[in-house]
Amino acid sequence: MKKYISDFTIVEKQTYGQQYFKLVLKHPDVLPEITPGQFVEVEVKDNKNVYLRRPISIHDVDTQDNTISLLIQIVGKGTTTLSQLEVGDKLNLVYPLGKGFSTEGNNVLLVGGGCGLAPLLHTARCYAAKGIRTKVLLGGRTANLIPIKDEFKPFAEVYFSTEDGSLGEKGLVTTHTIFSQPYDRIITCGPNPMMKAIARYANEKGIECEVSLENSMACGIGACLCCVADTDNGHKCVCKEGPVFNAKDLVKWSNS
Repeated sequence: MKKYISDFTIVEKQTYGQQYFKLVLKHPDVLPEITPGQFVEVEVKDNKNVYLRRPISIHDVDTQDNTISLLIQIVGKGTTTLSQLEVGDKLNLVYPLGKGFSTEGNNVLLVGGGCGLAPLLHTARCYAAKGIRTKVLLGGRTANLIPIKDEFKPFAEVYFSTEDGSLGEKGLVTTHTIFSQPYDRIITCGPNPMMKAIARYANEKGIECEVSLENSMACGIGACLCCVADTDNGHKCVCKEGPVFNAKDLVKWSNS
């Protein structure tokens, strides 16, 4: 798939508490095809302590408005600088990068933990375009740490899990009663322990499971080799041959 380097204009900015914000970025031309689960490499300007671009999951795509949405968690100097941008500012992206979700299956569960829910909105939208209404489970320690709650509703049935019981079922995402229902595919993104637990469950039940890894990615094109994952077919660059993998292909993920 061809890659592009372009300037986008911020046309909307929303903040969610102190940790998360969303940027809606508009391009003057027609966007290329973007698979759910792909990401962008964002240039961070005006910060002398940040040298590398930052990999950010593509949260949503609007082909009619030629916009890409990024849901970003503030975790360091780069994302802090990005959080200070305002409507009208320019942002340079390398896009679309990586291998995304397959969007196969008819009875599908999407599971996101924390900012791992970011790539799932475009995923739910793409399934809905095929006439498939997915189920989406969003989890966090508290309700305040689940940054978006309503955006999925036009495309999916939405469920919540919080460790303190402030929203949805109380407990870990992996203990939610939604897992008692049958599925032919589970798609998940979030903390590795959560995804590994879901991968083991899916393997036990004979359910196809795709996971989106969040290894550190410096270049985004497979050149620096700092983001490799151990698979049954050797080491694979997460930025180029992922970030989405079938859980069964990752060493010690489905049966550890």
